[in-house]
Amino acid sequence: MSNRNHSYNTDLNTDQSADYTLLVQIGLNSFSYAVAGQGRLLVLKEDVSLVELSQTSESNNILSSEYKKRVVSLPYNGFTFVPVSLFNPEKVADFARFLDVKPDEKVFSQPLDADNQVIYKTDESLVNMVAEKFGINSVVFAPKGWIKLTAANSPSNNDLYINIDGDHAEFLNFRDGKLRFYNTFEFKAADELAYFAMFVAGELQLHPSDITAILSGDIALDNENATSLTRFFGKIELNSMSSLEVPDQTASHDILTLTALSLCGSSEVI
Repeated sequence: MSNRNHSYNTDLNTDQSADYTLLVQIGLNSFSYAVAGQGRLLVLKEDVSLVELSQTSESNNILSSEYKKRVVSLPYNGFTFVPVSLFNPEKVADFARFLDVKPDEKVFSQPLDADNQVIYKTDESLVNMVAEKFGINSVVFAPKGWIKLTAANSPSNNDLYINIDGDHAEFLNFRDGKLRFYNTFEFKAADELAYFAMFVAGELQLHPSDITAILSGDIALDNENATSLTRFFGKIELNSMSSLEVPDQTASHDILTLTALSLCGSSEVI
């Protein structure tokens, strides 16, 4: 998770929560959550200790309310995309062998878009925690909402979407409106982030000067991570997309991957 710690609350009436959607983004040591209703962000809380999932608190009261829909993303330890034309639900276990699944990991499968099925693995301890609190059918592939939202906003072939979460960078690119590339890398310094961005550009055979780098997550145009990218790419900008109307005091690009979960359905656990 990021180092941000934002909160926003419209004095949510939990008696009306059955009309709302709960969005939860789980990290290794903390989680963030939001409540959405009528296309608006009603509640936001970031970087909450995982301990709160099992404790009594104001946050826990919100998390325990009944909702029209719950969507929970988990950090994955590995994933693979399978073309829908080749995917057979009865063969998921065979595909999962490419992920080198450990005894303490669980495998999930779900449609990513019209062309791809995603199969991914995550820590069993986190799965059990989420299953007890929210139900296993609430779990989704973490970047699915971001990918779906981007696809719906006419991405250019030369747009390279980058989402920063702490020391992890996710990269996303489309070709003719279809998903071409998604991957994530861990970086320790701004120069390393720039290196991975250039590596991705090379893999996509895109000239850096032609690329627009569209940034979201834990980043600002004047911080060192963004500055390192300006040295290589033709243009950088903050991501202005949002699946929800957010309050003026909240930058939508900061919480894009969380709010975009509102566009998701659930995974199948294998």
